[in-house]
Amino acid sequence: METGRDRLRELLDAVLDEDNATLGDMAGDAFSSPFHLNRRVRRDAGEPPVALRRRVVLERAAWQLRGGASVTDAAFAAGYESVEGFARAFGRAYGHPPSAAAARSEAGRSSWLPSPNGIHFHPPTSLWIDSQEHAVNPLAQQLVGHDLDDTRALLEAAARLPDDDYRRARMPGHTVLGWDGPEESLAAVLDHLVRSKEVWLAALVGDDVPPARADDPPALLERHDAVAPRWLATWRDVDRRGAWDDRVVDALCEPPESFQLASVLAHVVTYAAHRRQLARTLLGADPAAGDPILWLRRGHDQEGPSA
Repeated sequence: METGRDRLRELLDAVLDEDNATLGDMAGDAFSSPFHLNRRVRRDAGEPPVALRRRVVLERAAWQLRGGASVTDAAFAAGYESVEGFARAFGRAYGHPPSAAAARSEAGRSSWLPSPNGIHFHPPTSLWIDSQEHAVNPLAQQLVGHDLDDTRALLEAAARLPDDDYRRARMPGHTVLGWDGPEESLAAVLDHLVRSKEVWLAALVGDDVPPARADDPPALLERHDAVAPRWLATWRDVDRRGAWDDRVVDALCEPPESFQLASVLAHVVTYAAHRRQLARTLLGADPAAGDPILWLRRGHDQEGPSA
């Protein structure tokens, strides 16, 4: 056996090599199979190789944007085939659009994203390993991420329906939560699915309660894409601070009520899952398509920047 060989370092070098955009590219460069590369990096670095690469590339893009690069240049340098795809990935990761990166830099914020292994981009072309970093709770990360991705997929599917089918009351008198009112149509179910995050986010960050807004599929997609990165960033911050037992007092309730942050997330995810399955039924889609196990296998781990 060869002595002094750091196999994990060789695998990480292949994962982060500029020319290796896919899992197959990484495995070939490391003289490994995709299966063994994925298993070893996940086990020893705590992060799938494609997700690790995507995160470090986004950190580099954030640094480039803060240095004055255009969003278009940063998108293509990061390996994305479209500016829209890059902007969506960047927004989900950072909680703000790439166009706001320069302003965040002025506020003294780091480009580092949450990491389970402390591996980060270090300008101009190096890596930094933070040995003290606290990894984000993977359960919370997956619950929030799956809910957001699955909601978006359902909104895209609803956009292909005729408006009459979208708005037809197919569940007369149906309610999910009494205080939310009836949800008799696909339009109402999807509107409540998006609005619940808008309202709870306002309570968590101290914004005014958002007014009712348009509920056609394009409008709901726009609303979802606006709230999703902020929702994800809020829960990452709660986890980073270990603030799950903190409470928020909602003075808009009569009488005012306090809510433990962990219970807020559990509440929203529980009823979001119910509404997503209702929407899937109304769309005539396969109920199993919303399985988070399938999402993790097919989407979260294997989706590269060019997808």
